[in-house]
Amino acid sequence: MASREKPCDIIQKDIKGITESLQVEQKLIVDAAGSHLLLTHGKCYFLSQIKNPEEEKTPKQSAPEEAKKGVSEERSKALEDILSKLKLLKQKSNKLTLQETLEIGSGSLKQCTPHNLEDLPWHFLRKVLALNVTARNTSLEQGTTDGECLRGVENEKSIEDSILIIPEIDTKQSMNPVDVLCALLLCSNTFLLQEIFSKMSLCQFALPLLLPALEAPKGTLMLWAMRDIVKKWRPHSLAGSRGFREENLVLISMPVISFVRLGSSTCSKSKLLNDFLSPSEQYHDFFIHRDMEGGNIPREIADGLVEIAWYFPGGQENSDLFSDPVAVTNLRGDVESNWVQFSFLSEVSTALFIFAEHISEREYNLLSLLKESSTQYYFIIEHDGRNTRETLAFLNKLAPVLKLKSSHILPKAATTNKADFVGKLRSTVRRIICSSHKNLSVQNMADVARELSIWVDEDSQDCQNGLQSAEQITQKIKDVADYKKVMLKLQGDVWKNLAVVEKELCRMEKQGAKPSEEYRSELIDRSLKLREQQHKCQPTIALNNFIDGLIRLSPRKKHYFLKWMKFNLDSVARENLLRLRDAYKEKCKTLKNDGQTIVQIDRQIVSSSLGVEHFLRELGQFYEAEYSVVKEGKMAKSNRKFVHFPNIAADLMLEGFPLELIDGDASNIPLQWITDILTELNEKLKGQSKMIVVTVLGVQSTGKSTLLNTMFGLQFPVSSGRCTRGAFMTLLKVSEDMGQELGCDFLLVIDTEGLKAPELAELEESYQHDNELATLVIGLSDITIVNMAMENATEMKDVLQIVTHAFLRMKEIGQKPNCQFVHQNVSDVSAHDQNMRDRKRLLEQLNEMTQAAAKMEKVDRNTKFSHILDYDPEMNNWYIPGLWHGVPPMAPVNMGYSEKVFELKQHLIKFIRNRSEKTSCKDIPAFIEWLKSLWNAVKHEDFIFSFRNSLIAEAYNNLSVKYSEWDWSFRKEMHFWVSEQENKLQNVFPQIDPSRLKCELQQKLSTEEEKILKNLDQYFESGAVNIHLVERYREDFVRNANSLKNELKSSLCKKLDDAIDIKKGQHKIESLQTEYLKTIEGKVDQLLEECRRKEHVVEEQELKREFDQMWKETLSELPLVHLEERDIYADVEFYLRKHVESQSKLVTQKLSKKGGLRNYRLNTFQINNEYIESIWQKYGVPHSEQYLLKIAIKELSIALISKCISYIDEKVNSRRDYVSTYCGELLCLISQKLQESHVQKFVAMPIFEVDLKLHILGEAAYKFQQMHKDFIKENDPQRCLEKLKPHYFSLFKDLYQEKDAQQIRAKDFCDRCLHPALEDHINQRLGIEIVDKFRNSEQSIECSCRNFFQFTILKELLDEWKFDQYVKYIRNYEEFVKNWIWKRMKDCYIKKENLKNLEEDIMSGILRKIKNTLNILKNKDVTSLSEFVDNFCLELQKDLAISKGNLVGLEFSSAFDPGQFSAYVENFLLDLQKQILSKLDFLDIASKLSRLSVKPQDEIFKQVFGCGKQCPFCKVACEAGGGAHKEHFAAVHRPQGLGGWRLHQIETLYYNMCSTDVASNQEFYCPEKDYQLHPYKDYRVYYPDWHIQPDPSINASDYWKFIFKELNHDFAREYRAKPADLPEDWKTITKEQAFQALKESYNMK
Repeated sequence: MASREKPCDIIQKDIKGITESLQVEQKLIVDAAGSHLLLTHGKCYFLSQIKNPEEEKTPKQSAPEEAKKGVSEERSKALEDILSKLKLLKQKSNKLTLQETLEIGSGSLKQCTPHNLEDLPWHFLRKVLALNVTARNTSLEQGTTDGECLRGVENEKSIEDSILIIPEIDTKQSMNPVDVLCALLLCSNTFLLQEIFSKMSLCQFALPLLLPALEAPKGTLMLWAMRDIVKKWRPHSLAGSRGFREENLVLISMPVISFVRLGSSTCSKSKLLNDFLSPSEQYHDFFIHRDMEGGNIPREIADGLVEIAWYFPGGQENSDLFSDPVAVTNLRGDVESNWVQFSFLSEVSTALFIFAEHISEREYNLLSLLKESSTQYYFIIEHDGRNTRETLAFLNKLAPVLKLKSSHILPKAATTNKADFVGKLRSTVRRIICSSHKNLSVQNMADVARELSIWVDEDSQDCQNGLQSAEQITQKIKDVADYKKVMLKLQGDVWKNLAVVEKELCRMEKQGAKPSEEYRSELIDRSLKLREQQHKCQPTIALNNFIDGLIRLSPRKKHYFLKWMKFNLDSVARENLLRLRDAYKEKCKTLKNDGQTIVQIDRQIVSSSLGVEHFLRELGQFYEAEYSVVKEGKMAKSNRKFVHFPNIAADLMLEGFPLELIDGDASNIPLQWITDILTELNEKLKGQSKMIVVTVLGVQSTGKSTLLNTMFGLQFPVSSGRCTRGAFMTLLKVSEDMGQELGCDFLLVIDTEGLKAPELAELEESYQHDNELATLVIGLSDITIVNMAMENATEMKDVLQIVTHAFLRMKEIGQKPNCQFVHQNVSDVSAHDQNMRDRKRLLEQLNEMTQAAAKMEKVDRNTKFSHILDYDPEMNNWYIPGLWHGVPPMAPVNMGYSEKVFELKQHLIKFIRNRSEKTSCKDIPAFIEWLKSLWNAVKHEDFIFSFRNSLIAEAYNNLSVKYSEWDWSFRKEMHFWVSEQENKLQNVFPQIDPSRLKCELQQKLSTEEEKILKNLDQYFESGAVNIHLVERYREDFVRNANSLKNELKSSLCKKLDDAIDIKKGQHKIESLQTEYLKTIEGKVDQLLEECRRKEHVVEEQELKREFDQMWKETLSELPLVHLEERDIYADVEFYLRKHVESQSKLVTQKLSKKGGLRNYRLNTFQINNEYIESIWQKYGVPHSEQYLLKIAIKELSIALISKCISYIDEKVNSRRDYVSTYCGELLCLISQKLQESHVQKFVAMPIFEVDLKLHILGEAAYKFQQMHKDFIKENDPQRCLEKLKPHYFSLFKDLYQEKDAQQIRAKDFCDRCLHPALEDHINQRLGIEIVDKFRNSEQSIECSCRNFFQFTILKELLDEWKFDQYVKYIRNYEEFVKNWIWKRMKDCYIKKENLKNLEEDIMSGILRKIKNTLNILKNKDVTSLSEFVDNFCLELQKDLAISKGNLVGLEFSSAFDPGQFSAYVENFLLDLQKQILSKLDFLDIASKLSRLSVKPQDEIFKQVFGCGKQCPFCKVACEAGGGAHKEHFAAVHRPQGLGGWRLHQIETLYYNMCSTDVASNQEFYCPEKDYQLHPYKDYRVYYPDWHIQPDPSINASDYWKFIFKELNHDFAREYRAKPADLPEDWKTITKEQAFQALKESYNMK
């Protein structure tokens, strides 16, 4: 081109000569020539655009913003008018961005025809981003309904006169699609333009090559906008080898065939071009034409637009139109009016076709300017028979100028067959391509554009700066694999080795014979050394340039920089991939038996990808390495260099760039890097980060990324060689109004690598790899899209197996994501109905696979798919047509595909909306926690039993705290109820039916249980934070409620039975007493009358003699019945023999000695060697375990004896008579303990069991016998009467001396009835009030659930640092807890004021009730004190237990005034209150608590102790809520040596932790199975109710490691063992690290 003169150069020379000769301005010459018609309009316009040669010294191009001054006013006005109509004026200066466009809003979810002009740009934008080929439709919906249309037809009567008059086009009703496109492109920023162009290209729309002169005076070349488009094709030269080519569109050199119009034309040039490019079997509208909707509307701003379309062959010689790629351009508007664009096309085209109806002198003069042009010109003459001669004449004149031949003229008449003409045109073009070697790429066209002063969009300063920064990094890349090794060092073998070590830490597969903790320490050390090796590396020049580009450049330049990075890296990767593929093919042919070489090339192909994500990955590795070194204390925080990296990545995420979640090359997650990026992101969003996570899973290359890109307008890579590896996540903003509906601020979309990837297929771990990936992303997701290609049934089955396995795991850990099955490549409209049977079969397959997965995961094998997922075959299956409408590379996207994907999107949004009403969304901190716990569990071999999540733990703790409240409320209500019944039994015993009382108890218990269940349901429906995560524990708490009911039923029934039995005994005694007192009171009354009748006043001494004489005579006359003393020893022995019938011989032998059961007391019980030796002999206990066995027997004995002593003391302190059931209850208590699984081996030795029972029952018999004697002594009738004698004499004396009888009796009533009743009332209520007060205090959090309780205790132990306390905590946990609670209670009430306030409140409450009762009774018609007391007891029968037997003188015949009596009683109440409170104040806290009927320490113990089960290995206490859970678990396990376990041969303490061992290949001795060795991994076979989870992190057990390290020698002395030889890393743990680990383990923030 440089050797020949261009048309513009020729004309410019002429102008220059004229200018120099006339010495006038160029512009004057042009104006003058035009005014005298010396030049045509086209020539004038063309000449006016040519610059003076002097001006060439200045830069040829300026920015469009500066060049706008040159745009004609007419064009500017037209543009303003169009933008105004489309409501885009604001966007002209403030360009639309891709992020704004992709935002999830209500508008983006509506699929409707535009109604107004302002809808058109948004309609196009949303449709084209969704790959909908109807995007260019600009028809406006007029709002006419089908009913109105029908009525209009019905009302027609005849043919109207105007029917044949075609109305003019109403431009107000719509707008030409090309105008809409131009307006939208002018209002979009450069990155949105790229996305629009990419989607248009997929739809096979012609792309704007040159924009009209609307902003730039000569238009804009859209090079940057096309830069992102990549095309694949198969030229015919590669058809035989089935090779293909792939290249960036703007870099492909090819023939350019241009089509322009000269003058007016009746033929649609654009439609002809569509025919030209479309194969006969499939027409497609590449270019918008007049017969399309809106295409006939006059253009207002689009004239001068040059569009370009391409033809790419598919390698099918029979059907391809051309053998190689061809570009076709189309100029909108007339050549004469758009001479600059025409000149540009003349320069770049291989051939230029001019459409014209005729050629006259005007056209001839214009075209003559093209002389000496190398472009081939062709004319398509649309002749109608007129002006044929003239046209032919001027064509002949043009022939020498344009080198025309007959073959360059293609006549076309109205009658010409379209197919024939198109065929002729294609043949002509083929000849041109064959004969010409002029090929040009779009990038080359930019040089021509610059010469013509056409603005090139890539020439902006920001874009060029971004290019320069990118090229500093990419220009030297030749071989990708070598480059990655040199420039991206940290993600090589070291990172992959780290990934292997991390997994081995969890799976311990290569442990061998090494102890678990020693091997674990070695792995940790290896991991740290690998990190240190990474840390020693310095960022390479390329990485520093990359960092510099991200930090130094402005946001806009940074976007350009990253885009250029992507383009350049993709280009390099494509070149490498092409070379490697060719080499692979060659080697396969020549080295058929040399598999190693082929495998090596195959690996190079797999690792040949190179993208921006690799550079970001390198940043992540530098960050993680530095973080690790700082954490280990080998580098000061202040020296960190890479601490700002997460901030950079967070900004990129906010700007819409995908972030690599899983490194596909190492199959690992840089967890700290991801965590800190997301944390930074959350801070930038100021916590407004609620999000819904959407994930896609499926086989490789089935269109997963394309599905997400189509659905959400994203940019996940889909080109060849760029299959997704690992997983990437992109953040999509939800609009504010939509966010309120959906309950979220963002959608997080995760794209994953394909399952069943060919490069992993040969590996043994391929299924495991896929399973891990599926488990992780499904676990993170709220919605999972399972993408399946229907044509491959085998792969579909494999995918289903992986997916069902992952969903089963999610169900087991409480996560229940929504699942949508997408069946691709199903195009039949009846697919949904036709596939009904397939859906049924699919469900059957899913059920089968779920059961198989359940078997693998060792959970319920009867599980069905519907059990693990809310699956509806009708709503959860989507049948989507294939992506392409035809055969690529020329096939457009199938409209059915786009529409079905849009329907799926609408369904997902609807699901999210409905879901938000029930469940709150995860925010970023919650997502981080899920990611950590899921990844930790995935790395373990046994996912379900390895999964631990702090969010679940927190939700479970919250539920436990709530349940604890309901539990106490239940207990408190029942304590109140039973105390009321006990009071009623005391007050109105004969009227109470015991069976009815039991029915009331059952009803009350059921009512309270229902309250708990109702509260439980309401809590789960309340939307509490993460409550859905603990749904699987719901049944545990239902069982807890039922268990609580049964527990209370058992204890309260016993309590009521005891009360009834006691009351029966009391009633018998009281009945006799009442008869005796009636007689005595009659005698006293008689004596009183006799004394009053005496004439003299009887002195006190005489009264005393008379009274004593009467008392003596009366007692001698009474038929006193004395209580019989029973032999309690005999009774106890009887029950004992009955209970131990199986060991009767041994019992008889031991009791046959002189003294029998009396020989056995607890102070004589000792652990005999006989017990231990018998167990050694039976089970073959290893010598190292024998001392431990002795300790275990001793601890069991102490614990059981302590429990029995408490029971015995409780009965003795009740001051009641012995009941035979006590013995049975005591034996039952012993048996329950001895039947526990962990003590079964001791019970198997009859001698131990019999001895223990003999000593406990011997102690019980002794104390019960003494209790019985005391009761008989206390209740002997004569003794009781003698005790009453002083009271009777005092009353007798006062009555004789005529003192106020009412006052005396009132005082006696207060002292003898109310005083003990009030004391009992306080003792009944105070315990409950103390618990209530404690639960509402600041200390209550410590005991609100077992998790907090354990944390509090362990923190205190660490702070107090007493070895003996640790031993008690570990060896005798129950006793330790009881002592701790008791100490807490004493500390809480060490100040008497605290307890005094409660006592005063209780006293005030009951005194108010007494006063109200007195007010009621004072107005009643009561004639005697006895009647008054009966009524008083009836009124307060539930509140006070009043013993009427204590009141003397009820039968005296003196007058009684209820009003006066009530007044006296009320007056005495204040003194009575002071007297009782003063007495209580005198008691210490221990004495007070021991008198209470409800012991607060016991109630709190029940709340925190739970089931009381301990880990079978390390003896840590179970922390599960309630007492009836199915599985036991604990947050932290501890080294087994702390419990006394030791290595068998060398007698050193065993420092391994069961939470490590269960993931290892170690074995354990199982006492429950005859001390045989069994694999730790199978521990659930022997302990199925224990769930021992591996530690969630390396440092999780640092608390107990620190304790062991510090107290190693102390524990060795305690257990008579040698100190453990601890791993080196244990020795570096500090107290601060131990406490931090404790906080993390118990989720304390």
